[in-house]
This record gives sequence, C-alpha cells and structure tokens, in this order.
Amino acid sequence: KEYYFKEAISWVYITDMNSFGARYIPNGFIFDVSGSSLFVDNEKKNYILGLLCSKISIVFMNILNPTMNFQVRDIKNIPIIFSETNKEEIDSLVQQNISISKTDWDSFETSWDFEVNPLLDIDKQGQLPRTIESAYENWKEYANNNFAKLKENEERLNELFIEIYGLKDELAPEVSDKDITIAKIFDDKKDIYDDIKGNQYILTKEDVIKSFISYGVGCIFGRYSLDEKGLIYAGGEFDINRYNKFRPVEDNIVLITDKEYFEDDLVNRFVEFVKLSFGQENLEVNLKFIADSLKGSGTPREKIRNYFVNDFYKDHVQMYKKTPIYWLYDSSAGKTKRQSQNGFKALVYMHRYDADTTGKVRIDYLHKVQRIYERRMDFLKDDIAHNKDARQVAESEKELEKIIKQVKECKDYDEKIGHIALSRIDIDLDDGVKVNYDKVQTDDKGKKFKILAKI
Repeated sequence: KEYYFKEAISWVYITDMNSFGARYIPNGFIFDVSGSSLFVDNEKKNYILGLLCSKISIVFMNILNPTMNFQVRDIKNIPIIFSETNKEEIDSLVQQNISISKTDWDSFETSWDFEVNPLLDIDKQGQLPRTIESAYENWKEYANNNFAKLKENEERLNELFIEIYGLKDELAPEVSDKDITIAKIFDDKKDIYDDIKGNQYILTKEDVIKSFISYGVGCIFGRYSLDEKGLIYAGGEFDINRYNKFRPVEDNIVLITDKEYFEDDLVNRFVEFVKLSFGQENLEVNLKFIADSLKGSGTPREKIRNYFVNDFYKDHVQMYKKTPIYWLYDSSAGKTKRQSQNGFKALVYMHRYDADTTGKVRIDYLHKVQRIYERRMDFLKDDIAHNKDARQVAESEKELEKIIKQVKECKDYDEKIGHIALSRIDIDLDDGVKVNYDKVQTDDKGKKFKILAKI
C-alpha cells in the first residue's frame, strides 16, 4: 500500500506474447495484478520504460515466460544494460512518446483531462477555422503527423536498444503501423491500407464527426461549455452563468423526434450549437459536411435527425462502455428493432437528474408529443378524405398508419412511466451508472419497468 498513488510503469497482465508493452502512470492511481506496476528512480524511469516498449523486451519475455501472462517475476528477470552514451537520447524519445500519446488520449471526452473537442480547438494564431471541414483537415494532419512521429521514435528506440544488446543480426527495428497505439485518421474505410489493418485506434471521418456531435450534446446539457475548456458540470451546484455563448437546456430534457415537430428538439438545438460555434455564414456548409460524414440519405438536417433517432444512443453507450452519462427515455424500450415505432424519445443528463425528472418527461414532453400526433392524425384523415391526388393520398395513408402505431406505443409507455413517476425516485451519483440506471426504472415494490433504452 505504500506504493499507492505513486508514479509508476505499468503493463497488462494478459496480452499477445508478441506485443508486450508498458505505459507510464502519473501520480494518483493504484494497481492490482491485472495492471501490475513497476516503481523505479525518476532518473531511470524513461530508460526502463523505453526498454520495456522496445523489441528487446519481447525477446526476453518469450524466453522467460512464453505465455500470454506477464507476471511481476518476469519483468524483474529482464536483464538491464544501462548505456550512458545513449541515455540522454533515449530519455528524450520516451518523453516525446509519452507527450504524443497523452495528447491523443486527451482528445477523447472519456479522458479525465479532456478539454475540448479537437474540431473546436483554436490554431496557433488563436483562431477557430471557419468551416468544420477545415477544422477536420487540421486535426487529421496533426494527428497523422503525431502517428508518424511516434512510429519514427519507436523505431529509433529499437535501433538503440538492439545496438546496446548486440542483437543487430537477430532483430530489425521496423514497427508495423498496426502496432502504433494512437489514432490515425482516414477519410473513408476504403482508404485503410493493409499494414495498419487490425489497429484498434484507427479513426475515420465518420468517427471524428460523431465525436464532435457527442461534444455538442454535452454542451446542450451543460457538461461542457463553449466559454471554458474542460468538464464544466458533473454534479454539485449548476451555475448557468458559466454558459454565455451557448446556453444549455434549462430543464435537462431534450426531445428526439423522427420529424421536426418542435423548434427546441435535439436536432434544432444541435444546429444552433453548430451555428454559434462556427458562425451563421457557413452554417449550411457545415451541416452538409457533418451529414455527408454520416450514413443514410436525405437533406443534411434529415440525415442528422436520422442519426439522433437511430444511432446516437447506441454510439454513446459504446463510447462509455455501457455506462452512459446521457439517459434515453424510450417508448420502444424492451422491444426489438422491428417492433419499435420510435414513438417517444427524450434524452437527459444523468448528473442533472433529480426525483422529478421522470415526472417532467411524462407530463411536459410525452403528453405534448401525444397531442402533436393526434393533431397530425386529424390533418392526415382530412387530407385522405378530400385530396384528389392519388399519390399524395397514398403518402398520407402510409404516414397515418405509422402515427397510429406511434400513438399506441406512447399510450402503452405512458402507463409504465406514469407508475415510476409517482415514486419520485432519486439517485446517488456515487452509486455509479448501472446501479442508478436500474434504480430509476424500479418501483418501491421492486418491480422493474423498462422506461430507458437498453444498455
């Protein structure tokens, strides 16, 4: 325990025997057998880390323990040759690699040190590009240059350690692109070349844009702010004065609908976020670039809407490894994709949830959506009765059939959510996502009602 929270070098207990690697761990963390740690003098830290990340360590690991389990005794038994001649260069290369890797890690919002989405980061002149496409190209160039630099440094470290250990005739310093563990960005999956296939850090333009959309949702709920970098709100007292350029939703509830029934739904709020981030002048160009990066067809707003309705929450759950920070009230919860009618969806931010949230979702939003559907049904019935255009009548009949199913789904959902709303369930953030996710769907008698999307 005396080593808890100390700076360390760590490695994964179980891994591919041909891809052993170590990581620098800063102060503030503890360890266990699945992520064992090595503690060394600061002046030797980078040298030993460089050795463990080189091809030399793999040679020794295959001799000492040719399995997939790398234990403490195996690391302790690696012979270390200190080269004073090369120490300064090795230290510099390792420090560069740590910095490059941290920059990559912190570009994702799941990092503790995440500050801003890369597409909204200002350039060296202190300016934000005028278009999202320009911001994307800047980020792609920067990320891919870092990828190339990290590979170059790793190969140079291999050269140095191969020379130190006298293994020039046994090992080559080259590293495959698939073994470089930071992001490389491709415009399209078809551009991914053979030598990098299998690299889990590959990103496409679609991935980058989805990450930007996620950040936009974070600003909509107040997790992030366009006025400050970093995490702004994740519990505690909510201070609306920290949001000037773009104001988050006041009641922590945003509707997701398959058509534009409301001016303040998630799609329109996101469009406003894009406008305030990059300006009105290039809004349509920016929306088109976002939409072109997503799958599907239709106008830019239609493609963005389809993404929010069908895929955003699935991507969010995957990003947060089934512990989502945004929760989706979904009338299709518990149904198969074929059974789902997308009758009602509303997103909330877990950290702003309170005992009245479910009741507000039901009274202020679910019932409002039901009234919109009912008015639309009346309009469609009138159109079917009086319209002389057979094609338009057929379209109205098709839409009416769909809305009838959506209304039924909403009414069934109203019974479930109404029962839970009466319980006024509160949560404790310290209990974690999964405990609270179940808690807000379980009544005081222990009966669970599926009112949130499956995670």
